[in-house]
Amino acid sequence: MSQITVRAVSLLMTSSPTLCALQFAFEFQSFEENFATLRQLIEKTPKNAIVLAPELCLSGYCYQDMDKAALFSNAIMGELKKLSLDKTIGLTLIEQTPQGFFNNFKLFHHGEIILTRAKAKLFTLGDENDYFQEGNTDDITLLEVDGIKIAVLICFELRFTELWEQIKGADIVLLPAFWGKLRKGHLETLSQALAIANQTWVLCANSNGDEMAAASGIISPFGDTFRDDTQALLMHPFEKTEIKKMRRYIDIGLQ
Repeated sequence: MSQITVRAVSLLMTSSPTLCALQFAFEFQSFEENFATLRQLIEKTPKNAIVLAPELCLSGYCYQDMDKAALFSNAIMGELKKLSLDKTIGLTLIEQTPQGFFNNFKLFHHGEIILTRAKAKLFTLGDENDYFQEGNTDDITLLEVDGIKIAVLICFELRFTELWEQIKGADIVLLPAFWGKLRKGHLETLSQALAIANQTWVLCANSNGDEMAAASGIISPFGDTFRDDTQALLMHPFEKTEIKKMRRYIDIGLQ
């Protein structure tokens, strides 16, 4: 088993959180319209929720407007911090650095950004490698927030099982995705298999646009799956006892 790196963030969490997966179409909307939808859905989630939005839910893969998308990401950062004052919010954004454009996952918690990580496995069939710089797989580790160990796999990264080994020990894996309808079964099967193999909760958020797989959902460490392709907001309580029961029931060396 690979060595696990855990970074801890000591922040107040008063009760067990609710896991919330967002699922909405955004491909043919303006950045402003998508942000309005995102805000509306986040405001429907309870306090202390862990909320996950689909990959690049504000911009989509707008290869012809990357500069504008990066500027928009920067402009709404303060608003995202405000939305996270009483909850945790995860999403990916297009950001620009001197090295180029990155598809960056951001985790907002209680008004602060506690994690930024660039997508490390780019989907060549979607030409991502022509427009984005690749992140580092060494950055795919665990972040502990008040006793809950969180890991992130961004869309295509789900297919690399060596990364599953890298994040063993996570209590929750966040999976923001932009996954096409033709491979819907792959997303459903792989996300459930990850939950079972790593004995963890998986929180998956994907677009439900016309060409997209939907399949957002919440999967328990036992592999119980909660999905509904017709809903924009899916919620289920996070139950840490389910992790403990599974890891005692079938002992594979996880604590």
